[in-house]
Amino acid sequence: MNRRNNQWVLLISIILLLSGCITSDRRESAGTFAKKNGLEAKDFVTTWIPLRGWQRITPPVTRLRVYIEGDGFAWVNRTRPSDDPTPRNPVGLQLAAADPSANVLYLARPCQFIGPPLPAPCQPGVWTDQRFSAAVVEAMDAALSQVKTQYPQAEFELVGYSGGGNIAALLAARRQDVRALRTVAGNLDVAYVNELHHVTPMPDAQSAINVAPSLKNLPQIHYSGASDSTVPPAVAVRFRQATGPRCTQVVVIPGMDHGGDWAAVWPELLGRKVGCIGNGD
Repeated sequence: MNRRNNQWVLLISIILLLSGCITSDRRESAGTFAKKNGLEAKDFVTTWIPLRGWQRITPPVTRLRVYIEGDGFAWVNRTRPSDDPTPRNPVGLQLAAADPSANVLYLARPCQFIGPPLPAPCQPGVWTDQRFSAAVVEAMDAALSQVKTQYPQAEFELVGYSGGGNIAALLAARRQDVRALRTVAGNLDVAYVNELHHVTPMPDAQSAINVAPSLKNLPQIHYSGASDSTVPPAVAVRFRQATGPRCTQVVVIPGMDHGGDWAAVWPELLGRKVGCIGNGD
């Protein structure tokens, strides 16, 4: 019996070791990918949690496009949170790398690409039921304010992927220096998406749909994949109904699913004009 218990302990230790190695590989791969595409590491320290970023900056900075990552590897399965939210497929980072603009900033979500080990505030709730909490939104907002301190003339164009789309819209609603909003497969209606997937409600979540009226005059485009069953196009359509159509476009990309190769079409999609009807656009 003791021998069998020892075997189980050894097996579990090996699994944990391999899991740590895989997560480290994801961090290293992302760093290598970012560097290869001209993005330099830029970390942000907020009042309670660190944020990992990469940037390509060419002063003077008057317009900065900011990419916000999706939820990452939040859950192992429907009931078990992951030990580390670092994404296996960092679509937000891939979008930032595909952007040919001179001034680009990528922001990972809290605790992604951090460590090892993860700092004490990085508990599973941060990337599961609290991932859209006021504290998380404030941390992301603090990172933008730090950039603003360094580049006072900068105005932001926000781009959010998946859950990062929700964060981007919430930031746009609370800031006065955001000039455009784009989302890619954006979760812009948290309660609606949770209902679609029959998952537990998130009572502390802030949701873009609730601030949509305040964004009615902000030029914005929301891209959805026609084959996306995770955040289907209906989510963006609902958001457009809430903001009104004057400044909000919804574009559905044929054949694209949630984690598809958005970066391959991103330069073309960036060429689509963002504007408002009645402003000469």
